[in-house]
Amino acid sequence: MSLSEKALSVCAFLDEKGIKYDTVTHPPVFTLEECQAVNELIGGRICKNLLLKTDSGKVFYLLMIRDDKRFVTKDVSKKLGCSRLSFASGEYMENLLNTSPGSLSITSLMFDTEKKVSLAVDGDVLKEEYVCCHPSDNSATLKIRTGDVLNILIPALGVKPQIIEI
Repeated sequence: MSLSEKALSVCAFLDEKGIKYDTVTHPPVFTLEECQAVNELIGGRICKNLLLKTDSGKVFYLLMIRDDKRFVTKDVSKKLGCSRLSFASGEYMENLLNTSPGSLSITSLMFDTEKKVSLAVDGDVLKEEYVCCHPSDNSATLKIRTGDVLNILIPALGVKPQIIEI
């Protein structure tokens, strides 16, 4: 399998920033169960990535959370200090992040040229040695050192993460 044009643009961005990563291609995955097989292929753990919005639809968050944790709306909303969050539609994902449902990841923020989406990260994701995520395409998975995500990728994306405990 070869990488899609979108995945290639993500990899080019990472290369340009000097971020080292491993890549595996696989059939598209849509569920956490399907991701388990990918975890074994890449030797890491894919985190859940959720696009959330406030009721007004004016504030958006990309939440990175460990795959074994539950998203509880009122708890996360309180920790982020915002009104009640809900899942944003696939249409928002496409329009804001040029990403299809099932393919969302931190790399999707490179397509947010207007910086409308804030980043929220479960602190436990950052305790892992690697962050594993799709390159905005769910038929491939990247494995990036967590230190590189924090020290190179996030600054390159121009976002300031809110780190919360879930």
